[in-house]
Amino acid sequence: MSDTESQDASTLPAAPGKRPSDPQVQALISFLEHEAQPMIVLDPDYNILAANTAYRRQFGTVDKPYLGHKCYRISHHYDVPCDQAGEHCPMKKAFEAKGPDRVLHIHHTPRGPEHVDVELRPILDGEREVVAYVERLSTVRSASARPSAEGLVGSSPAFNAALSAVQRVAPAMLPVLLLGESGTGKELFARAVHEASARAHGPFVVVDCSGLTDTLFESEVFGYEKGAFTGAHARKKGLVETAEGGTLFLDEMGDVPLSMQVKLLRLIESGTFRRVGSIETQKADFRLVAATHKPLQQMVADGRFRQDLYYRISAFPIHLPPLRERADDIPMLVDSFLQRGSSGKHRVSVEARAMARLQAHDWPGNIRELRNVLERARLFADDGIVRAENLPEDLGCTVLPHGMDTSPPPARMRAGANDAELRQIATDFTGTRRELAARLGMSERTLYRRLKELGLA
Repeated sequence: MSDTESQDASTLPAAPGKRPSDPQVQALISFLEHEAQPMIVLDPDYNILAANTAYRRQFGTVDKPYLGHKCYRISHHYDVPCDQAGEHCPMKKAFEAKGPDRVLHIHHTPRGPEHVDVELRPILDGEREVVAYVERLSTVRSASARPSAEGLVGSSPAFNAALSAVQRVAPAMLPVLLLGESGTGKELFARAVHEASARAHGPFVVVDCSGLTDTLFESEVFGYEKGAFTGAHARKKGLVETAEGGTLFLDEMGDVPLSMQVKLLRLIESGTFRRVGSIETQKADFRLVAATHKPLQQMVADGRFRQDLYYRISAFPIHLPPLRERADDIPMLVDSFLQRGSSGKHRVSVEARAMARLQAHDWPGNIRELRNVLERARLFADDGIVRAENLPEDLGCTVLPHGMDTSPPPARMRAGANDAELRQIATDFTGTRRELAARLGMSERTLYRRLKELGLA
């Protein structure tokens, strides 16, 4: 434990009109010490007044004291509050609403950047003035904010928004509908819902609904009795029974045969089903997560998908962003895929020119297309370096399925601009930082970080 950690609270900066040594605040600090989750106490000027043992274990280090320091410096390495750096600031929202606020942030931790679910609650005095805040932090284990050999990877605003929605709905039992283009990682997001839920220790069962006929869908999902049809030599459990106590993931939900949709609706509404060839009703116990890239609302209007089933499965829809909306994540994803395909000492890296082309491409096939491109390029990287000439010739000059021209922006106005280019662009640009970020195709947070590194923030 550092010297800073062992300071008495009375020596720390005081909140306006309220010293942290006052009995009320001391009582609060004593109470939080017994909480299992990491928690800190802040004053209205962003100073960290106290931290419980759980916080010190997960986020504290001996060589980097935090008590008495600004929360945005410790968590984000920013020089200004989060809202001035392109982030959502829960303290600002909690102050305005005089109530709790919650946000998913990327925090710097002893292990590196991590996704952290932050809940901030204001402490009010008798005049309903904010005298302090309590911040509860929960590390998100189902995704990585740095290259990883497995699971979800990303830190862009679009990715974080989807991950935040997962964290919101996971503890509930509401059905979840994952919407997005093919190749956006629906199964990984579905697994993240499962792993963040109370059913994480139960099975995670995947049903690929595409290509299943009426008969095959019914027997696969509900199971069948011996002798139910030719070839049914023994009773077989369906995937609904296999998912007992866990999560049932219906992938490509838009492909469920119309004749089977009524049976699926009965299963979801009543929690009961019958095996093929049986008159006995079985009870089902599972959490439903469905996914599709098809326009279900349009299919409802066309009569190709039941309206009542749509409303049952879409209680909590989550939009999964296409890769073209996650340009900031591409270097991290590239590193992750190359890690996953490497064996032992044979690590593969990507040169700057090749990375610039990867970031300029619009990826109509999304993450699946990126993975395939990297697997092909790896075969040409004899010296362990993927070069621009190892990539497909048309990479970076794509026409999306809906016909929009997506030729890459000039080198001086793209997310992959180098430091010299960015310095010149920022010097010449006369608009706001948000407008500059939009022109460059990067998030305002990433722009702030890069400008800070160049001394231009």
